[in-house]
Amino acid sequence: MNHPLHCRCGTLRGYISHPRKANRAVCYCKDCQAYAHVLGRSGDVLDEMGGTDVIATLAKYVAFTQGIEALACLSLSPNGLLRWYANCCDTPVGNTPRNAKVSYVGLVHSCLEDPSTTLESSFGPVRMRVNTQSARGKPNSTPIRTAACVVRLATSLLRARLDGGYKATPFFLPERGTPVAPPRVLTADERARVMNAL
Repeated sequence: MNHPLHCRCGTLRGYISHPRKANRAVCYCKDCQAYAHVLGRSGDVLDEMGGTDVIATLAKYVAFTQGIEALACLSLSPNGLLRWYANCCDTPVGNTPRNAKVSYVGLVHSCLEDPSTTLESSFGPVRMRVNTQSARGKPNSTPIRTAACVVRLATSLLRARLDGGYKATPFFLPERGTPVAPPRVLTADERARVMNAL
């Protein structure tokens, strides 16, 4: 069964197929915290320790059915991850590598919350807590489960690279491998300001 995806105002809509093939994690890194702050959504996205609930899956399992023109992209640095959001209401959508041949996307929970279902019922419980050194507090670390999930995800990414599954992505133009929306890269001053505010 598909899991719905939508921005806060409902302009951007879509779904994730094969939700049980995804991995669910909470990331406490400073960049994920900065991403939420840049969009003005820290209260919606970050938990009490500064963590972001992320669904790690393959880009080919994500489809947008409405409002694709609202999909926008930013990056915290010239070589950083591409951080996608809906520019109609600044809802974070997810993170992808800059390389279109790496099929990974980490979807942010705020675009997946829906009255018709729960994250738990679609994706299961949180299995990984990563970058805990940047947390505001001491979350439980999950080294064994994290290692198992990383191996599982790496295997899926390798398979997508070998069989061409990486070409099925809503985030990159297939013929060129360039992002469907040009990324806005924060200046060094903008990045310093947001990092100092964390």
